[in-house]
Amino acid sequence: MVNLFANIPQSCLLYLFYGLAFLFLGVSIAVKDMKESKLRLAGSLKLLAAFGFATGGHAWLELFLLLQGQYISEREMLWVKFLTVSVVVLSFLFLLLFGLSLIDTGGNRFLSRLKWAPAALFILWAAYLWKLGFTPDAGFFDKANVMARNTLGLVAGLVTAYGLMTYSKEVKNLSLSVSKNLFYTGVVFIFYSVFAGMVPSRSVLPYLSIPVEALRGVSAVLIACFIIKALNIFDIETRKKLEQQLKHLAQADKMASLGQLAAGVAHEINNPLTNASLTMQILKGRIRNNNPDEPLLEKLEAVERNIDRASTIAKELLQFSRPGHSEIIPLDLNNVINSALTLLRYRLNGVSVHKELSDVPEVMGDPVKLEQLFINILSNSVEAMPEGGEIFISNAFVNGQVKVEIADTGHGISEENLSKVFDPFFTTKEIGAGTGLGLSICYGIIKQHNGSIDITSTEGVGTTVTVRLPGMERDEQDTHS
Repeated sequence: MVNLFANIPQSCLLYLFYGLAFLFLGVSIAVKDMKESKLRLAGSLKLLAAFGFATGGHAWLELFLLLQGQYISEREMLWVKFLTVSVVVLSFLFLLLFGLSLIDTGGNRFLSRLKWAPAALFILWAAYLWKLGFTPDAGFFDKANVMARNTLGLVAGLVTAYGLMTYSKEVKNLSLSVSKNLFYTGVVFIFYSVFAGMVPSRSVLPYLSIPVEALRGVSAVLIACFIIKALNIFDIETRKKLEQQLKHLAQADKMASLGQLAAGVAHEINNPLTNASLTMQILKGRIRNNNPDEPLLEKLEAVERNIDRASTIAKELLQFSRPGHSEIIPLDLNNVINSALTLLRYRLNGVSVHKELSDVPEVMGDPVKLEQLFINILSNSVEAMPEGGEIFISNAFVNGQVKVEIADTGHGISEENLSKVFDPFFTTKEIGAGTGLGLSICYGIIKQHNGSIDITSTEGVGTTVTVRLPGMERDEQDTHS
């Protein structure tokens, strides 16, 4: 039996499979359908695919030099080396951009400045070449290759590792297995950054007697395996979307009937409540003027408070059943949040509010309804901390959306109740303490604004509410201003 690889040096086989692993990584990502995905990873993976194709191509260019270097002219050799250096620089730039795209800066100044890393490293690399004198010979290109690895390669691998590890936490709620695979990919990229960025090519590691290309190849295979497993996240996302759509369809008729019932009930009790409130005002006025009786006045005020409470419930029912007309205008969500906090200041006794509101694009929305949205969310946070606590409010602009996170240190929500929090009339409060419509109204407001609202919670630790609304482009803001 003929062995096809019998006359091929071991170093050549390493470059062959090293390149093949990265090319396979690029193909696996390229053929994956991610068009409908809302995940940040979907827009970033094309950069990782480009890195895979470029690195695979670079490995095979090195393989070509090993096999044919002695048979080509010196001029052809220099052109191949020039192409090799260009491809390796391009591949590391793709990898660095991929890692940066996964990092959610969250207003952190240091992380925000990382966006300048590709340009800074490229300038550093070019300055080194300028110092060498740009002499087009084999030694010059070899030094350019090594410098590209020491700067772009090392930093790109470490940034990507950090990006994957931090992003893995974001998708933990969607899929724990995918989260683990992304984290493992990050760990492998740490080793890859060392083998590709610090150890020169064609080196043999001391004590282990293993060529560095073999370790790069193992890293490439592990990266490809973990990433391919992690690509299941898009199938999981699609399945969850379908489940959510089916759930909404199943509840559509029930919600329509419930809305009609709520509107009817609210209308029938609102008129008697208005009359009762007016009558109470008249009675209190007559008692004060004719025969002041403090105990009787206190009882009447208690009755009036209950009438007002019933009237508030009737208004919530009407708002739930008839959302009403929205006045959509460009607005700054930071102003809306500050306005909601101002209206709630009387309820914030014992509660510390920490704001980290950065400058984000405006959104198109109804200021009154969005103000009510944040009032409802903040009110729930305050009620979850009867003995005081802390509320953390932050924002960011991510993938064309303005994201606002409101986290508290309250008692949290149990896992079994977390899936029901947006259901109308569902509440964990004592009877008479709430209607269970607050978050349902929030959900309706968010849907009117083409946004999303998500809640994560841990009992005894606290709750985080994440609101996302489409942000306006800068030219749109200028047009409306």
